[in-house]
Amino acid sequence: MKDTARKTSSTEDVRPQLRTVLAQAAERTQLQLELELGDAMRRDLREFVITAGAAALAAVLEEERTRVVGPRYAHLPTRSARRAGSAPGELVMGGRRVRVRRPRARTLTGKEIELPSWAAFSSTDPLDERAVNQMLVGVSTRRYERSLEKLAAPLPERGTSKSAVSRRFVAATKRQMDEWLGRDLSQLDLAALMIDGIVIAEHVMLVALGIDADGKKHVLGVREGATENASACTALLADLRDRGLHTDRAVLVVIDGGKALAKAVRNVFGAKAIVQRCQAHKARNVIDQLPIELRPSVRQAMRDAYAANDAGRARTMLVNLAQRLRSEHPGATASLEEGLDETLSVKRLRLPRNLERQLSTTNAIENLMRSIRELADRVKRWRGGAMVQRWTVTAVADAATRFHRVRGAGDGMTPLMRALARHDSSDSSAGASTRTKGAA
Repeated sequence: MKDTARKTSSTEDVRPQLRTVLAQAAERTQLQLELELGDAMRRDLREFVITAGAAALAAVLEEERTRVVGPRYAHLPTRSARRAGSAPGELVMGGRRVRVRRPRARTLTGKEIELPSWAAFSSTDPLDERAVNQMLVGVSTRRYERSLEKLAAPLPERGTSKSAVSRRFVAATKRQMDEWLGRDLSQLDLAALMIDGIVIAEHVMLVALGIDADGKKHVLGVREGATENASACTALLADLRDRGLHTDRAVLVVIDGGKALAKAVRNVFGAKAIVQRCQAHKARNVIDQLPIELRPSVRQAMRDAYAANDAGRARTMLVNLAQRLRSEHPGATASLEEGLDETLSVKRLRLPRNLERQLSTTNAIENLMRSIRELADRVKRWRGGAMVQRWTVTAVADAATRFHRVRGAGDGMTPLMRALARHDSSDSSAGASTRTKGAA
């Protein structure tokens, strides 16, 4: 009796566990069935969309052919064209080219008539754009085919090989480069200009970024050079001038502190340029020449000076700092004093604080250069300066789609444009005075 009772009790203890296991198994089975059903429905939906789309395209093409040649089997004395059967053709679908039948029409003299819908759908432009976009997100030409969704219908396809994708990418980026580097700049109301360089595969790529009167950013030009010297910078700016950029108006030019850039700016803009040396670069150059234990205090002293409300006060603080460093650290002192006044050019314009901070450094263009560097790092082998330039233009064109107005533009661009107008007036007055003295 005791054994029977124990068995009954044991069986009752197992039953809830058994029910739980069976319920979980049923849930897994149901979930698996739902997943398989959903997958099948998606496959069927793709097949339906592709089949229905192909049928709709065939109907559109036949309607266009009918408008050209007239109804089938109709006897028309005024008929000027006739049906000519069909021929193998290709259309762009899902990042590749697929082979389909192309309806044909000819004039009575035998000249082929191109149907508008076929011309539109068979264009190579979507493929070129797809190839560029895939490269921008990091898909290599070798893996391009794997990145495409499989077609539900068994259609013959091509255009996904490494060589085909490379050719499309080169063609698309070259066309984009020619367009970008040839744009007319005469309608641009430029307020500020930033210039910076980046080294890619032993080639220096100079990039010019403009900020217009509304605070919007524009990539103005890209130029390849052996080094970031005055000749290359002057050539870049001269090209912008030749494309219509106004160099006879005052403009704020923000540079990283290189003497070559400053010289090139003055070669092209003359006295119209208000040169602002990047405060972040200046602080970095000074700090790098100091012992580690002294760096925090000097860094904070420079930050306090650049944060001063008045340009005169800021200059006094920087000069005092240079005097404290002179005897022990002449190298850091020389770096601080070189171009000191040009690190305060924006502060003298008395702009709202937010915009002043944005235009006192080259951070805006350095963010753009970071985008170029990220894309360039994906390339394993460079084949000359032309390739470097194409990839650079591709990177800046992609980055430009995500540009925002410069921070502080809302209440700051109007004071900036007024300050530039005052600089124009003072420069004109100084020029007139010089001419009068010369005539006397």
